[in-house]
Amino acid sequence: MIIGVPKETYPGETRVALIPAVIPSLIKAGMEVHIESGAGAESGYPDSAYTEKGAAIASSRLQLFETAKIIVQVRLLGANPEQGKTDLPLMQDGQLIIGLAEALSNPHALRELNTRKVLAFAMELMPRITRAQSMDVLSSMGTVAGYKAVLMAANALPKMFPMLMTAAGTVAPSKVLIIGAGVAGLQAISMARRLGASVEAYDLRPAVKEQVLSLGAKFVDLPLETADSEDKGGYAKAQDEEFYRKQRELLGKVIASSDVVVTTAAVPGKKAPILITADMVAAMAPGSVIVDLAAERGGNCELTKANQTVVAHGVTIIGQENIPSQVPYHASQMYSKNIATFLLHLVKKGELTLNMEDEITRETLLTRDGEIVHSRVREILGPLAGRRAEET
Repeated sequence: MIIGVPKETYPGETRVALIPAVIPSLIKAGMEVHIESGAGAESGYPDSAYTEKGAAIASSRLQLFETAKIIVQVRLLGANPEQGKTDLPLMQDGQLIIGLAEALSNPHALRELNTRKVLAFAMELMPRITRAQSMDVLSSMGTVAGYKAVLMAANALPKMFPMLMTAAGTVAPSKVLIIGAGVAGLQAISMARRLGASVEAYDLRPAVKEQVLSLGAKFVDLPLETADSEDKGGYAKAQDEEFYRKQRELLGKVIASSDVVVTTAAVPGKKAPILITADMVAAMAPGSVIVDLAAERGGNCELTKANQTVVAHGVTIIGQENIPSQVPYHASQMYSKNIATFLLHLVKKGELTLNMEDEITRETLLTRDGEIVHSRVREILGPLAGRRAEET
């Protein structure tokens, strides 16, 4: 069973799907690993590091796709809509393609994969169950994004984070507000606290209050009622516009008094909710910083521009996408562990086993035999779910 690791083609994507350290465990399980030359170079993993661990370097991308039964990538076609199309002619019938697919936000890309009759798996749809924790890509990449977001904010803020008592006087700590206490938000809280900031955090899910307090931050309690604040996977659920209007009104004062705001609120498959309006930005002190981790979903701040840093009313708004690629060495290490564990779930003693009764397999499989088989994706596409790209 050959596993192929091609070089990523999405602009600015510096991660690699497998790093050398995981290869021995895959070989022990009866797999071979072939790497496209240079696939790990931008992450800090040269070809020589792969061959030392028993991997083979493919002579070309074409040869990699021709020989590998399973292709593992960081970004599949849905998450790489332009350059990803160049791989379509290389794919083989029945080949497994595994990676981040943006299946809920860009489901139409799956119809193009259907023309190749591949089995596509979306790592971002990994169920949040105990057995799948070591395969949870969103948590891994959220950890990296939360860490880096605080460093980006500290670099842009014209203040220091910690309280300092010096001969020149006392420096007050910066005030940091984290909106959204999921994995990224909790990591941002932890990082901001390490740097010495005074940290507050808000989340519409009351259950996370204990986690926020355990990290030494203050939990912002807002008098808002919601009967259903999270889905079965533990993610915050989308609310109606009236809820968000009241939320913005109550959060306004907290945001205005903050030096840094990091927003992380995203709902899978939907546009990110607007939590910070232009008027709220105008009420912040000049020099303040907003880091919008939901920029790829439209942004939590009304003034966010994807992949840009803008200054409005004296406030710096950072809308950088794909933040984990700014820390590619460790982001690849974490992603690789997720992928390798998933491969060991699918391949037993060198043989592929697809047990559709298993929740992990069922909830990540998108396409099979030219059909879209994932229930949530089919629901989004409606009648188009059964049609191939060339038929539309």
